[in-house]
Amino acid sequence: MSASAPEQPFMRFYHSEALRHKTLAVLVLLEEAEDPTDHVADLCDVVIELMNSGMDYFFMQPLKESKAGFIVQQSANLGLAGAQQVIGSVIRKIIQRMDEAQLVSVCGSIRRLMV
Repeated sequence: MSASAPEQPFMRFYHSEALRHKTLAVLVLLEEAEDPTDHVADLCDVVIELMNSGMDYFFMQPLKESKAGFIVQQSANLGLAGAQQVIGSVIRKIIQRMDEAQLVSVCGSIRRLMV
């Protein structure tokens, strides 16, 4: 399967140029490290930033575009912030327990999602 012709439907999101540069820098750092586990915290940070960016792109931006009321948007912001904290905590616990091969595999998965 080539990257330009996926076999299944997919959705991707746009994120900032700064986050893209940060993501690529962390991937290179981890992939080229003698011991990738030395950079677990950096990978956790990037994965969480990507998750937050994706949730904003797929949920908050459409909500704003729908011209939902202020109270609805604030409620959504509050709920999403709580969810992001819980998911971020789970992400950190999982990634911190990974071995070198698993960390490199996560990097490969992120690269496959990037265009």
